Amino acid sequence: MEIPIINIYYLLCYAWDKLEEKNIVEVKEEDHTDLLNLFAKVLVNGMNHLIKKGLDRNYVDIKEDSKCIKGKIDFNETLKRNLLIRSEINCQFDDFSYNILHNRIIKTVIGDLIRSDELDQELKEELNIIFRLLKEIDEIKLSSKIFKTVKLNRNNYFYDFLIKICRLIYDNYLITEETGSGKFKDFTRDEAKMGSLFESFVRNFYRREQEEFSVTRERIKWNIEAEEEKDMRYMPQMETDISLRSKSKKLIIDTKYYKEALKGRYEDKIISVNLYQMFAYLKNIENKGGLDKDCTGMLLYPTVKKDLDLRYNLPNHNLQIKTINLNQEWKKIHQDLLSLIAV
Repeated sequence: MEIPIINIYYLLCYAWDKLEEKNIVEVKEEDHTDLLNLFAKVLVNGMNHLIKKGLDRNYVDIKEDSKCIKGKIDFNETLKRNLLIRSEINCQFDDFSYNILHNRIIKTVIGDLIRSDELDQELKEELNIIFRLLKEIDEIKLSSKIFKTVKLNRNNYFYDFLIKICRLIYDNYLITEETGSGKFKDFTRDEAKMGSLFESFVRNFYRREQEEFSVTRERIKWNIEAEEEKDMRYMPQMETDISLRSKSKKLIIDTKYYKEALKGRYEDKIISVNLYQMFAYLKNIENKGGLDKDCTGMLLYPTVKKDLDLRYNLPNHNLQIKTINLNQEWKKIHQDLLSLIAV
């Protein structure tokens, strides 16, 4: 499934709930040719914004050998290493520094991008300028654990957007040991990753772009009884991707991401397991009564080719099979998503 690069960026911004940051870090369709160059451009624009605003600083713990007292003296370290022979002592002190974790992560990723053979030369030059401005900041050995230890607050929360971009680059930029060079993996070909992205995008889009419905993920209890209560723990959990509820209607949306929305050996058919899942949601939620008794279910697929608008009637419920075309201008995608729930 080929989705325009700029639309991938919009999907990510909605999925991460970073619409304000998207407006600050503006990128244009002509600014990039592939995902790696897109993310590099986001880092350039984002870092230029941060540098103009002022990079974040905080107190960091420093341990160093010194000929004068700074902060606390570590006598054990001083004696163990015989520093007194050189008229030195090991000191521990706090320094108000730019050399903090989130700055170090960003500088490291920028350094990796500069060394990439896949990056446009113009972007490399822009990143080089930023890299040199970060001379007080050290690079760091990256790992998944490092990203999880980043702690931000509302005063520096713009960093969260750039750290997410850095994590995306780290997760998908593969460096080969033989050559030392890297290649960016096109995560849009991974149906599992794109399925999770598509689900989060649709849910956050409806949270932000309409006011009629409340938007949640909803757990549904099985409308069955076990002969022994302990047996119920073996029942799988049912949780909707998106539940929309207004004063007068209820809609359950289950998002699916496949290369093709219809599959079949000889002719196109709706994927049966998706129908079974939605049917289970609708029949088991009936027991709650009210709007749940006759709510509508929708299976929503992305598509760049063939659009679907199928409607069926079940006892007490309506079932819809819909697609949203991601291979069009974002303004049209925005309109089409709103029209899906205007029923």
